Amino acid sequence: MPGSSPRGCSASPLPDNDPVSEENPICSAKGCRVDAVWVLAWNNPKLHTPERRKTWLACEEHREHLSQFLGVRGFLKDVVPLDDWDSASDG
Repeated sequence: MPGSSPRGCSASPLPDNDPVSEENPICSAKGCRVDAVWVLAWNNPKLHTPERRKTWLACEEHREHLSQFLGVRGFLKDVVPLDDWDSASDG
């Protein structure tokens, strides 16, 4: 269904332009409770301005699946290690 989350994956985006604020951020894949280690930055060009970034979090196991879901739609802009995303948002 257009606009829905990937089958088996739930979108649990973080607030836009805010640092990751959860003490123990977890993967956005549906049912996954593993600590996130990746940030997938994306936007839907039909809905968002080019500079806007939405984010999903991913564990190592789900990074590729979530990246492919966003990538085939042309939404994926960047995949960044969570520690680097945190560091960039602190500055």
